Parts: sequence; C-alpha cells; structure tokens
Amino acid sequence: MPYLTLALAVLAETIGTTALQASQQFTRPLPAAITVVAYAAAFWLLSLALRSFPVGIAYAIWSGLGIVFIAVIGRLAFGQRLDWPAMLGMTMILAGILVIHLFSRTGPH
Repeated sequence: MPYLTLALAVLAETIGTTALQASQQFTRPLPAAITVVAYAAAFWLLSLALRSFPVGIAYAIWSGLGIVFIAVIGRLAFGQRLDWPAMLGMTMILAGILVIHLFSRTGPH
C-alpha cells in the first residue's frame, strides 16, 4: 500500500505540472484550477507515504519519477525536445530509483 500511495502522489504531481504548463502562466482558469487541486493532492498523498518511507527516499522517488514523466509528457503533449545529456541524466535518475527500490532496506518492501 505505501508504494501505491507514493505512485498516486507522483501521478497527481505529474498532472499538476502538466496543467501548470497548459495554464499558460495561470491565464487559463481550468488548467490553473487543476494545477492547484493536483498539487494539493500530490502533497497530501506524499505526506501519507511518509508514514512508511523515510523522507529522503520518498522525495527521491517522487521527484525523480515526476521529472522523467514530465519530460515524456513535455515531448508528447508540448513538442519539447531533450538533448542527449538530458536523456542520459534522466536515465541515471531512473537507475537511482531502481537502486533504491531493489537494494535499499530503508523503504517498505
């Protein structure tokens, strides 16, 4: 259950950040409202995940996955391209998350 809560927090953060881009600097009311609600949900869900995860581990997973998902959404939805160093860095972020999940004893398993 802790991983599901953290995954939902990542999803909410990803929705919030996507809506933030779509809000065009908060000039479009619906995406702006979605941003506020999604970020509130993301932080609430992250706070619930902190019952089971150390803050450093939870935040590393939450922010790392959010970065990667937003980069993919930025490419697909907004036509934003990443260069090779950016893609390499994101691959390293994913590798770090896998190392934490597979080898660290600090999170729930």
